[in-house]
Amino acid sequence: MKNLIYIIFICLSVFNCEEVVELNLKTSEQKLVIDASLGWIKNTNGKTQFIKLSLTAPYYDTSVPPATGAVVKVTDTKNNTFEFIEEENTGIYRNFNFIPEINGVYTLTILYNNEIYTGTETLMPVVPIEYVEQKNDAGFSGEDTEIKAYYTDPANTKNYYLFEYVNTNANELNIDVYDDEFTDGNRIFAFQSYEDLKSGDELIIKNHGISKQHFEYMSILLQQNDDNNSGDPFQTQPTTIRGNCINQTNPDNFPLGYFRVSEVSTFRYIVN
Repeated sequence: MKNLIYIIFICLSVFNCEEVVELNLKTSEQKLVIDASLGWIKNTNGKTQFIKLSLTAPYYDTSVPPATGAVVKVTDTKNNTFEFIEEENTGIYRNFNFIPEINGVYTLTILYNNEIYTGTETLMPVVPIEYVEQKNDAGFSGEDTEIKAYYTDPANTKNYYLFEYVNTNANELNIDVYDDEFTDGNRIFAFQSYEDLKSGDELIIKNHGISKQHFEYMSILLQQNDDNNSGDPFQTQPTTIRGNCINQTNPDNFPLGYFRVSEVSTFRYIVN
């Protein structure tokens, strides 16, 4: 009898787990999302830049609506104005005459839906990626692939870094941030571990120089992303992280996203 009851319980549990439940989630007020990461890649003129504007959408939506029809410009302290023109109602705004300057201060201004958004950032320098090492027996299982990108941190200055790892074969992007609190003036490495990296895959590794403010912003954002992927359905929901852009017209209608200006070192690596 006990076995019969146990079998009935298991069957009910399986059928219950297969039922798809869609929650009636509340939809918050739509907000502007600013993806404005201007990067001056070393050994280029840095003239071509773009800014992407989009809008928040309900949880179950499968597409991200673009923020079209905005007026977007960036100015520097030398009275230069760089206008970003939208490409065919895509929410992507481009400029082809940007003038990058190390430690130059830039201000982003966006006019959208009769509201003005602004953000200011300094173009931070970065040291080059010197070389890359690969380890094929990394991780707890000993079957992961670890990629280390080495660079030498400048001594006696506070530096903050954002590393991007783009797997062009898998169309995959991984991001991490570092500071030099314990590595000032030393040769150090950034690293990324992969479970499914294959021989012949191409990695584009980018090292961005970033400000302390952006480092703190990204640190919180990445931590929240790790928490969301923990698999715990009862975890505390993350709070909204505000970037460095402000709605000057209506402060309560704050935007999401960030305005960043960086020098960038790139390194192309073929997995062996």
